[in-house]
Amino acid sequence: MKREHKIILVLFLLALIIRFIFLFCTPIKIWDETVYANLGYDLSSNPFHYSLEGASWSDFIPSKGNPPYAWPNMGFRAPLLPYTLMIFYLLKVDFLVMLFIPIIGALSVILIYFLGKKLFNEKIGFYSAIFFMLIPLHILNSSMVLTGVYSTLFILLIFISFWKGYEEGNKKHKVLFGIFFALALLARYTILWIMPIFLIYFLIRNKSLKFLKDKYLWYSILGFFIVLIPWFIYGQFTYGNPLGAFIHGANAASYWGGIQSALFYFRYWWAMFSIIGFLFILSLGYILYKKEFIKKEIYLLLIWFVFFLALAMYLPHKEERFILPIVPVICLISGFFIYKIKKYKKLILFSLITILILSNTWQFYSYYKESNTGTNQCFLEANNYLREIDQGVLVISDESAVAYYYTKQQIRFYSNPWSLEALRKSIKDTNDENRTYIFFTDYDMPLYDEEHIKIKEDLDKNFEKVFECDKDWGLSVIYKYN
Repeated sequence: MKREHKIILVLFLLALIIRFIFLFCTPIKIWDETVYANLGYDLSSNPFHYSLEGASWSDFIPSKGNPPYAWPNMGFRAPLLPYTLMIFYLLKVDFLVMLFIPIIGALSVILIYFLGKKLFNEKIGFYSAIFFMLIPLHILNSSMVLTGVYSTLFILLIFISFWKGYEEGNKKHKVLFGIFFALALLARYTILWIMPIFLIYFLIRNKSLKFLKDKYLWYSILGFFIVLIPWFIYGQFTYGNPLGAFIHGANAASYWGGIQSALFYFRYWWAMFSIIGFLFILSLGYILYKKEFIKKEIYLLLIWFVFFLALAMYLPHKEERFILPIVPVICLISGFFIYKIKKYKKLILFSLITILILSNTWQFYSYYKESNTGTNQCFLEANNYLREIDQGVLVISDESAVAYYYTKQQIRFYSNPWSLEALRKSIKDTNDENRTYIFFTDYDMPLYDEEHIKIKEDLDKNFEKVFECDKDWGLSVIYKYN
């Protein structure tokens, strides 16, 4: 086996082990994770039904008075991850649903090695891959069934194909650039933000529009749109607009999470990137001082970082995972800086790796402690109880997507606002009132606010309690209609 192949294998296995370990830092999946898994499960029965119409569960899809962009249409969630998970359900290898994103995360470590090697050299690729393997934001998100890590893999493929195609002249990769771009967009809609990066790069590099004369660029654009044709068709049939799914995604981005400060990402800089975040800042100073920014591989990375981060800071709602697409830049620039260090390089690299390991150990411990609570334990026990009941019962719960993921029973939301009379009517409208259960839990909701105290009192007085778990300030109760 060649030396490089050994390096790649070791990097992949170490990255995979680390990400598998983080699968166990929390016992329960969050809402969005279960939504993507549920969509994949339902698509395995009908691949052409990307909707909640007739489904046994639901997602929160407010319309803001615009009916096409409301329940049951699910186009606001990028489809590539659900359709990928669908394959595992079809093949009856459901366990891969949880393992898929960690594997994708580990593969991304290999891709950043190749990108670093392509842009600079093998050593910079190696340093960058080590940092990417150990950077906390990517590790944590590699343990979740979400779109961020999946789309980041395609971003790396986009930049590798772009460089090989438009800098090295590989015609096949010129076309692959557009195809990977379309797949990345189907993995996460915000990947559209990186499109101007390449236009800016071409304008700086060529100082003209002559790049538009490259016929393979137009083949790439054609490939981009061909890959998106099925989603344009879905948009036309579902929303009456070929771009309907993308419009729904843009609308949905304004529904949740409130507004965070423009400095949000800098406030959590250490938590996301650990010591590499500060090494990156130091690297930027070196690049400015040495005027390395005039090199095309450097200014491509800087455009990538500045443009994407600026857009992420501009949007009202911010979450740490939203800036996963700039993690490769942070690692590549940092790897470049380490390569330039002449003295004590091994000692510095060893110190950085040690700090990264300690940061990840602390993060694992923190998430494990925060997640292994009475609330989560009781919630899982209640779901296990419902799963053991014969299939086909109706469960009324405020945790529709999560409860369906764990039980595969039909789940319906409480009435909103709460009304005991509305609940009774909802139950009587079912085919079999005696096969209806009400699931009350403090998972993902405040237990002691006025509304939930009222719900608990009404349920205690009017329904038969068949299951209760009350431990360490966590509570889950199941009632049966009779």
